[in-house]
Amino acid sequence: MSLFDPVAMVTGPVMPAHIYVHVPFCRAKCSYCDFASIADADALTIDSVRKGIESEVTRWASAALPGVVETVYIGGGTPTILSQRLVELARHILEMFPHTPDVEVTIEANPDSLSRPLLEELAQAGVTRISLGVQSFDATELGLLGRSHSPECVVELAKVICELGLDLSLDLICAIPGQSKESWLSTLNRAASTRAGHISVYPLSIEPGTPLEVACSVGLVEPPNQDIAAEHMILAEEELSKHGLYRYEVANYSIPGKESRHNMAYWSARSYLGIGPAAHSMLDAPTAASVGLVDGADADAARVRFGQPSNVNQWLIGTPATIELLNAKEAHREDIMLGMRLTRGVPVAFFDEKELRLVLDGLLRDGLVECVSQQVRATRTGWLLGNEIYSRIWVD
Repeated sequence: MSLFDPVAMVTGPVMPAHIYVHVPFCRAKCSYCDFASIADADALTIDSVRKGIESEVTRWASAALPGVVETVYIGGGTPTILSQRLVELARHILEMFPHTPDVEVTIEANPDSLSRPLLEELAQAGVTRISLGVQSFDATELGLLGRSHSPECVVELAKVICELGLDLSLDLICAIPGQSKESWLSTLNRAASTRAGHISVYPLSIEPGTPLEVACSVGLVEPPNQDIAAEHMILAEEELSKHGLYRYEVANYSIPGKESRHNMAYWSARSYLGIGPAAHSMLDAPTAASVGLVDGADADAARVRFGQPSNVNQWLIGTPATIELLNAKEAHREDIMLGMRLTRGVPVAFFDEKELRLVLDGLLRDGLVECVSQQVRATRTGWLLGNEIYSRIWVD
């Protein structure tokens, strides 16, 4: 039994219902960021990548695979750095791919990269959802993270987004060095008061080579405390639930009906297509074979993952994507790991295989998961030790 959508395996190649587009540019790198993005790229490079993305969209659309697109997510970087060209890109995607009438189209944005006129044009082009990288409502914490917007900017922008009828999602970071319990609670409450229907909460991670990692290594900044991170994640669940935002995934909260349909597709092991530098895709084997990504020798693969080059110049000259093949056993275990990120968990029948039953017994014994109404789901301890759950499922 598997979360993996069996339709493509039975009927042949199908168009992935979920599309991610990566725009790898931003005005400046945040102090904690190690994403595949370029700060202060010249106009020629930005336009070359934008045209390349549009060409890639056209190529996939010309494959004329059966099926319709249900969600589109344009992330980065900061996609809104494209300004008017972003409106054209969103429109191009929706014109090229058949899509459902209620297609969800999300744009990632920094608060200081948006304006009411741009938001109005994006809405007219078919965008339905804005995901704002807010991170904190404390000016000192924003400065430490290298963010250039103000808390007041977020409040005003949120009003405009809601007035235009767009769905609003906010990203927040906890366990920022120097962040107190009081400032974190203030951030949570100010975020909820914006009428955002969706809020994501992530503990700060110090990534190698980032300015924040350097500052920590020389003693200028105290590294995040894992106990504080755990406390803040628990506070997030308690506080956001008071505002009607309920946890549906390890790091995501929403009011009922406002879950990210795009991200739910990831966690439900649905096929998705990644377009642009550093974008990743996951396809069933028949679809991957139909577009020439794999050949007959790989026909026994249950799933094909491929990643575009993260180097923009390599991507522009057509350097081939990296390919990873998963057999049925690997795909099934991946399905369980993804599903265990959700509060609903996965059916206990997913653990019917003998090896997985032993894994489940150990997870239950250690209090990391519980079995309720034939569903296996993480406990509060399990939420805080998610990597332990995922590693046992994959390795054992």
